Amino acid sequence: SLSKGIFPASYIHLKEAIVEGKGQHETVIPNELPLIQEVTTTLREWSIIWRQLYVQDNREMFRSVRHMIYDLIEWRSQILSGTLPQDELKELKKKVTAKIDYGNRILDLDLVVRDEDGNILDPEQSSTISLFRAHEIASKQVEERLQEEKQNIDINRQAKFAATPSFALFVNLKNVVCKIGEDAEVLMSLYDPLESKFISENYLVRWSSCGLPKDIDRLHNLRAVFTDLGSKDLKREKISFVCQIVRVGRMELRDNNTRKLTSGLRRPFGVAVMDVTDIINGKVDDEDKQHFIPFQPVAGENDFLQTVINKVIAAKEVNHKGQGLWVTLKLLPGDIHQIRKEFPHLVDRSTAVARKMGFPEIIMPGDVRNDIYVTLVQGDFDKGSKTTAKNVEVTVSVYDEDGKRLESVIFPGAGDEAISEYKSVIYYQVKQPRWFETVKVAIPIEDVNRSHLRFTFRHRSSQDSKDKSEKIFALAFVKLMRYDGTTLRDGEHDLIVYKAEAKKLEDASTYLSLPSTKIELEEKGHSATGKSMQNLGSCTISKDSFQISTLVCSTKLTQNVDLLGLLKWRSNTSLLHQNLKQLMKVDGGEVVKFLQDTLDALFNIMMENSESETFDTLVFDALVFIIGLIADRKFQHFNPVLETYIKKHFSATLAYTKLTKVLKTYVDNAEKCGITDQLFKAMKALEYIFKFIVRSRILFNQLYENKGEADFRESLLQLFKSINEMMSSNSDQTVIVKVCASHISSFASPTTISEIFACLCLKAGFASIKVNSWYFYCREILLPTMTDQLKYHLERQEDLEACCQLLSNILEVLYKKDVGPTQRHVQIIMENLLRTVNRTVISMGRDSELIGSFVACMTAILRQMEDYHYAHLIKTFGKMRSDVVDFLMETFIMFKNLIGKNVYPFDWVIMNMMQNKVFLRAINQYADMLNKKFLDQANFELQLWNNYFHLAVAFLTQESLQLENFSSAKRTKILNKYGDMRRQIGFEIRDMWYNLGKYPEHVFPSVLPQNHLEGYSWKNSVPGWMGIGFENEIITKLDHEVEGGRGDEQYKVLFDKILLEHCRKHKYLAKSGETFVKLVVRLMERLLDYRTIMHDENKENRMSCTVNVPLFLRAIVSVAGRYLYKLCDLHKECDNYTEAAYTLLLHAKLLKWSEEACAAHLTQRDGYQAATQGQLKDQLYQEIIHYFDKGKMWEEAIALGKELAEQYENEMFDYEQLSELLRKQAQFYENIVKVIRPKPDYFAVGYYGQGFPTFIRNKVFIYRGKEYERREDFEARLLTQFPNAEKMKTTSPPGDDIKSSSGQYIQCFTVKPKLDLPSKFHRPVSEQIVSFYRVNEVQRFEYSRPVRKGEKNPDNEFANMWIERTIYVTAYKLPGILRWFEVKSVEISPLENAIETMQLTNDKINNMVQQHLNDPNLPINPLSMLLNGIVDPAVMGGFANYEKAFFTEKYMHEHPEDHDKIEKLMDLIAWQIPFLAEGIRIHGEKVTEALRPFHERMEACFRQLKDKVEKQYGVRLAGLEERRGSRPRSMVRSFTMPSSSRPLSVASVSSLSSDSTPSRIGPRAPWGGESSARDCPQSSLGWVSGESPARIVPKAPWGG
Repeated sequence: SLSKGIFPASYIHLKEAIVEGKGQHETVIPNELPLIQEVTTTLREWSIIWRQLYVQDNREMFRSVRHMIYDLIEWRSQILSGTLPQDELKELKKKVTAKIDYGNRILDLDLVVRDEDGNILDPEQSSTISLFRAHEIASKQVEERLQEEKQNIDINRQAKFAATPSFALFVNLKNVVCKIGEDAEVLMSLYDPLESKFISENYLVRWSSCGLPKDIDRLHNLRAVFTDLGSKDLKREKISFVCQIVRVGRMELRDNNTRKLTSGLRRPFGVAVMDVTDIINGKVDDEDKQHFIPFQPVAGENDFLQTVINKVIAAKEVNHKGQGLWVTLKLLPGDIHQIRKEFPHLVDRSTAVARKMGFPEIIMPGDVRNDIYVTLVQGDFDKGSKTTAKNVEVTVSVYDEDGKRLESVIFPGAGDEAISEYKSVIYYQVKQPRWFETVKVAIPIEDVNRSHLRFTFRHRSSQDSKDKSEKIFALAFVKLMRYDGTTLRDGEHDLIVYKAEAKKLEDASTYLSLPSTKIELEEKGHSATGKSMQNLGSCTISKDSFQISTLVCSTKLTQNVDLLGLLKWRSNTSLLHQNLKQLMKVDGGEVVKFLQDTLDALFNIMMENSESETFDTLVFDALVFIIGLIADRKFQHFNPVLETYIKKHFSATLAYTKLTKVLKTYVDNAEKCGITDQLFKAMKALEYIFKFIVRSRILFNQLYENKGEADFRESLLQLFKSINEMMSSNSDQTVIVKVCASHISSFASPTTISEIFACLCLKAGFASIKVNSWYFYCREILLPTMTDQLKYHLERQEDLEACCQLLSNILEVLYKKDVGPTQRHVQIIMENLLRTVNRTVISMGRDSELIGSFVACMTAILRQMEDYHYAHLIKTFGKMRSDVVDFLMETFIMFKNLIGKNVYPFDWVIMNMMQNKVFLRAINQYADMLNKKFLDQANFELQLWNNYFHLAVAFLTQESLQLENFSSAKRTKILNKYGDMRRQIGFEIRDMWYNLGKYPEHVFPSVLPQNHLEGYSWKNSVPGWMGIGFENEIITKLDHEVEGGRGDEQYKVLFDKILLEHCRKHKYLAKSGETFVKLVVRLMERLLDYRTIMHDENKENRMSCTVNVPLFLRAIVSVAGRYLYKLCDLHKECDNYTEAAYTLLLHAKLLKWSEEACAAHLTQRDGYQAATQGQLKDQLYQEIIHYFDKGKMWEEAIALGKELAEQYENEMFDYEQLSELLRKQAQFYENIVKVIRPKPDYFAVGYYGQGFPTFIRNKVFIYRGKEYERREDFEARLLTQFPNAEKMKTTSPPGDDIKSSSGQYIQCFTVKPKLDLPSKFHRPVSEQIVSFYRVNEVQRFEYSRPVRKGEKNPDNEFANMWIERTIYVTAYKLPGILRWFEVKSVEISPLENAIETMQLTNDKINNMVQQHLNDPNLPINPLSMLLNGIVDPAVMGGFANYEKAFFTEKYMHEHPEDHDKIEKLMDLIAWQIPFLAEGIRIHGEKVTEALRPFHERMEACFRQLKDKVEKQYGVRLAGLEERRGSRPRSMVRSFTMPSSSRPLSVASVSSLSSDSTPSRIGPRAPWGGESSARDCPQSSLGWVSGESPARIVPKAPWGG
């Protein structure tokens, strides 16, 4: 049957992989290159970070990461394609690893360590030392890459260039855009503009008249490489790339073809120059960029090409008219062989090679070169019989002494064929031509001594017929070899110009015996100057002059007589002694140039005089001189040459005996006068002397099969004995022997060498010895000596770097698997060095460069120690118990310091985890020692146990083990490799704690793993500590850690469960422990809330969570203070200065006016310099007063100022501060009276539904609005914070369905603050003073809303309308430390509402009466409306409903507790009459005649009302003082004038306005004043039943 899958097969790609493990532990390892796997995991890791960067809007980093990701994806696909050649694949792998490492660093990810092939190192298979070194290398490479990015330079490129002594400039000629009209030669070369000289050969391209290369096959392959450039060239201030164009054709281009014209003449045409300094220096490196080099033609015949070059360089720009060259350029590292190998796509066999004129900085053996550069400099030629100056053409050729021309030995330029004759450029009718044309002459070495350069001069005519008749008119020559056998000297040569018949001039015998230069002429006694021509034989010396310059670049020709004498020593052996001595005076550059020949000559002298010792010492000295030269910084690049010579070219089989003998003689006579200096040089050259001895002996063995082995061994032993004796001597001549051991092992028995070497070590006392790999039996001899030496130096803090290097090498060797048994040798190191290394680490500062290396050594020792070693460690201390204690103390403290402040960077994760793994094992091993040695009562060491627990806790809580902070990929990697080490140490701590038994009370509380919030560790380790009083400690640590990101809801539950379980089992902790656990769990809830919201953009949410913590933890000043400071800063960001002040005040109140020391963490704010609590409190008060002033809360500032003034006046006696404070207070008092302060509105906000955070879910808050903020604006602000929330349309409390729903519902309405006037205001005061308390220091807020009771009355909709008034009481007064507080209680009381309503009515009448008493001119209309509204028969004082509702027997029976309130309500009703009486009296006095009937009716109604009230509730008399505003006994408050900015109650302010129209539609206030509909939602709670209205205007339900 067909099997069916869930995906179409075309969508599936099967990937080869290995599956390891099963179930949860299954891991899939793809069958890919390890690098591909790494790229894949890297891309996954980076992609997560990339997304985060996008979310954070970090654009620059986002783009960088995008480029890196795209590069890796592209390179990954290239590697997977399998189409890359090996060299490119290798290069690409390097690029990939470099990019990954760079990306990891800039993204703060872990450093990846690799082997030489770029594969990730496995720490389990690598030694600690090699791991440390790999980290150092990787770190350095990444740093270089960072620098490269920062400075926009290629450090890899720099490193490549630094590693090679020679460079080359690659040039690709793309096109020559130049209107020439004839064939041309394009000559390109490098030029130093400051020295005005060419520094390279020419690269020559022959260009045809049709605008293409003459060799059409090379059309797109015009490439050359200028080689042999060295560091000196890179340091040149300027280098120019110069192109000279020489026209080849007629004398003049404009000549017509009427007559037959001469052709093939080389004529100057122009130059093009480009500054390539930046390319040579590496500042510009783009091989694809095409550079345009503008062309400058020659101006006239006197315009020599060299002059034009200098003019162009000096000029700022060239008027090129679009003519010029197009080239690409790139600097390449290495000599021509390296370049061809590394850059085959640029340089191949067809690429022209233009060498530097002169030697490269290093001449490698096998680089045979014999070039002579000849430059035609200038001449001066008489016109002779002609009327104008001649058109001189110089022809250069090479002849031997027989007059035979050497064919094809002249090279006009790289890329062109060799020629036999070179013809110069012709300058038309110029008497003193200046050519500066250079050719290379390459002659076989055997022909040089017989050859000479010949220069012939000929006038060239523009007409062909005339030109043919022109003969050579003069000749000059110069021999290449001088009379003394040395080569022609470098530099300028002023040649003699000879004249004779043309045929004679062509015969070499005519002139060869004559002097060639003016200097030679003078040497032979002739005058080189003088106007008359001198006859020498058949030739005449002309008055004409001609100068050339030469430069010899030859590895076979020397210009030094002494060196030549040595190289040709066989030709005159009598001078050999002198030549060997003179060698020491030869210039080092000349010697290294002929290094191979010189060394061959020295060893040939030694071999050919094997029977005699005549020259042995001189040859030895010469050899030491040459080795010393190469050690010189100037010639250090010649090391490889010397190495190559020893390995491949050296052949003196008997040299070892002579060298050993001479060296021993020197050592034996070390203290003799005159020997010391030479011995010192010999010791410096010892490495290479031994290399020569070794190589010589090996060659001898190959020839004679170990013949003379015993003699050789004996001679060596004698030599070392001599060295030992020299070391033992106390004289100043003692020299340190560094490296002999590493070169002897190839020819002597290892045991013997070890014995000799151990002896050497002891005598020399030297630590820096190179250790490669030793045999087991060698280590037995060497290791004890070496460890003793290391110990000696380390204890004295000497040669630390050398000691570290040696110890690292030893440990590296002992880690290897193929070096035999190592257990005993590790033991030797442990016994002798472990404690010494520990102490070195302890004494070393963290800023020391060696600290990392020493910690690596210590870790390596511990890692290589087996259980056996740890067990043996105790025995090494002998019976001294104190030694063991000291050792463990030192170790515990050192481990703790290393864990707390790691010596390795945070991104060296592999190194850090390796260290942790080793430390964990060591800690556990040392714990066994504690248990065995220091647990019983007799031996108990409190401090040692103390330190153990401190260390274990530090290990448990260290940053690098907190896996929950890492990405899931990193976490998985660590868990797979190392497991969770916290778990292991957690169990260990628990076991050790229980082992203590009865001692725990001695061990301090702070060993508690205070800040480790991982459930399983606590589960097994916490209970033992519950006997310790550590509440404050744990709360402080908990705060620190939760804020740091540890712990979660799951942890909180686990904490609660485990600790409660253990507390309940405990005899003493059952009750107090449970209380404490509950406290901590509640704190954790708040801390987790705080952490969740900490980075929320909504500052109000952050404030809500921040405030919860200090309010909960007021007792713990340190923690509370920290959060209060944070809250204060949040307020300042939002300009909430009042709230910022209250926040700081909360903290200030926790401090005392005392000299008690102030905890450091309390002063960790800018500008606080306080040592005592009193000083801090003073500074805080000043800051708080400043904030209250900014928030216009002057009343609060004054109160605080009074407390501070008391301190200044009576405690501190700081009158200056006091005076300043009192001036501020005076200003505050003035502000209260004169400055108008905006009154904020208050809003009730309910957050309903499970979608809200826990700290606001299903809670109601009262918010203090901002100045002049309307409810609509406030709601909009609220909804932007919760964009998904839905605004509720009703103001009634929601049901459970909404509260338990998953959504978010917000209810918002305006509430009215209820005034709570301070008791000090016992008499009426200015409204300006009272108005502050209407909206400040309020805790009760009211809201009224109409409700319908019973069925709707069709005739009167208001008949059964009731007002429900709600009083909201907040947790704290507003304003406070927040702009909002949670509502803690809600009151709904009809009776209280009735009392308040009556009270307000009475107050209103009283206020209006007072106004009219104070100001007789006030309009009467508001008073008319107010009085009529109350005395109207339909209203009858507005209390009829109260009587029905409360003044019944039924109500009294059901609510006996309300008796006092009912009495109070009756009292208020009775008090209404005297106020009304006074109002009507004033109304009668002011009423106009027109309104007199209205007044009379009102009086009649009042009398009716008065009779009713006085009959039922008694008579109240108001005397004059009441009229004047004194407060009646039953009144709660009295006001001088009503506030006009806010409605007082249900009654609108509009009812007090000048609008006297009484017929506005709307429910009436209980005293008859009309109320606008908008006031309804702003009122408070209360019920009153309605009654039928008697007027057209709808009345309030209570009859108004």
